[in-house]
Amino acid sequence: MYLSKEEKQELFAKHGSGKNDTGSAEGQIAIFTQRIEHLTAHLKSNRKDYNTERSLVMLVGKRRALLDYLIKKDVLRYRAIIKELGLRK
Repeated sequence: MYLSKEEKQELFAKHGSGKNDTGSAEGQIAIFTQRIEHLTAHLKSNRKDYNTERSLVMLVGKRRALLDYLIKKDVLRYRAIIKELGLRK
């Protein structure tokens, strides 16, 4: 896979509450964002790869659902993760 175990733990430590806290919404959003960036780069060079395109759309939907959950649960955490990952302009 494109991310090693150490890189994933680093992402969870940076965005979640700890390196082993893989269930936090912030950590999952960070991992989804990395995967979305990876798939987007792949699709730029392989524009007819429709399976990857479908996977990308599904990932964006999952990330959107987590962000919607987070905005309902705690607006401050939502704003912090948006700012950290640079998801909005």
